[in-house]
Order: sequence, then C-alpha cells, then structure tokens
Amino acid sequence: MPDDSSSDSRSSKRSRPGAPRPARSAPRRVSESAIRRLSLYLRALEEMGDDGEEIVSSRLLAERVGTTGPQVRKDLSLFGSFGTRGLGYAVRPLRVRLRDILGLSRRWSVALVGAGRIGAALVAYPSFRERGFEIVTILDNDPEKIGTRWNGIAIGPVERMEEAFRRNPAEVAILAVPAEAAQDAADALVRVGVRGIMNLAPVRLRVPEGVAVKHVDMAVELESLSFALRHLVR
Repeated sequence: MPDDSSSDSRSSKRSRPGAPRPARSAPRRVSESAIRRLSLYLRALEEMGDDGEEIVSSRLLAERVGTTGPQVRKDLSLFGSFGTRGLGYAVRPLRVRLRDILGLSRRWSVALVGAGRIGAALVAYPSFRERGFEIVTILDNDPEKIGTRWNGIAIGPVERMEEAFRRNPAEVAILAVPAEAAQDAADALVRVGVRGIMNLAPVRLRVPEGVAVKHVDMAVELESLSFALRHLVR
C-alpha cells in the first residue's frame, strides 16, 4: 500500500497525487470499526475541501480522526489503491471514492417506523438529508399521531404499511419501536421490500439473507462509555 508519509526521490517528478485507482470489489467482511473510520475520513475530507485544502497525508488525516497513519492506509487498501508515495492523497478524488464506497453516491429513501420522541428527533435531524438519506414515510400505531404531519410528511398507520410503500417506496427503514413490537415490524418491512434496517429497539432481529440490519442500542453505547470512564488513567 502507498506510504504517503515517507519521502521518495522519484516523487519530485510528479506535482500532484494521482486520482484513486478503480477499487476492487469490496471485501466480503469489513469490520464495523473500519466502516466507522471510513465515515470519519469522509467527514474530515469534506471539511478539508471546504477549507480549500487539496492534498493530505495519511498522518494528517489520521490526526483529524484520532487514529494512526498506518491504520488509514490499511483501511483504504481494503478497497484499492489510493494516494501517491511521498505525496499523499488528493482530497477531492478521495472524497468522491469514499462516498461511493459508503453508498452515498446516490440518495436513499427511508421509512421511519415509530413516531415517538426518538422518531421525532430523527425526522428533525438535518444531517440525514445532507448525507443522502431522505425520510419519505412515517408510520405509527398511535391514533392520536396518525394523520398529523412531521416535516410535511403525514404519519400513517403501521397496519397500512404496504399501501404506504406503494406510494413512497423505501429501501431503508429506521425501526424506533418498543422491543416487543420490533420483530413483527421488521417482518413487515422485509415483506414490502426493505433491504436495510437500522434497529433502535434493544432486541436482536431475525431477518432473511439479503437484508442488512444495523443494531443501535443506546444502553450498550453508554455501557461502553462507562467502561472507558472507569478505566481512565488518573
């Protein structure tokens, strides 16, 4: 993999890093931590681009996201050849490639199931749309909420999910329902063609092959933070 942090006498003949070479097919398994870092690299590159920066080394990119230069190079090498030895990475082309790797080169239509407080916060979160995720359908089973509008979207009844998806198809769903209702809701989402589910309920979902699930358990995240606080060097 290119080591952009080291010098190379031949690099003087080149004035700029080359664009990323076409990425090979994604590895069958990429760790969750590596995917998280790719997202962090992308955000850092977007900030650099906004600041007018054109070139970045793996060391400087690593400093922006709290990792190491070798880790940056290792993560990127999973998807092809990036950067030029001794020169680093061209910010804009690398940003474009990372957006493609992360599936952000297109827009995703999203359905929200569960119009509680968490759901309300998600609908109001501006970064979803900025990152290419547009909530097009909201469903709930509370009669007092059905028919009301959030951000211009009428909340529909969960039991009419199929009809709602015919009007506004979505490949991605956010599941923000109680644990006891999560599996039934996930089954219904799979039946209407959802391919990816972000599950906020504290329960593991069973889905068929070909459907991706991302479990986000806030209690587990807080426990991880608690562990870090418990073991801080004093």
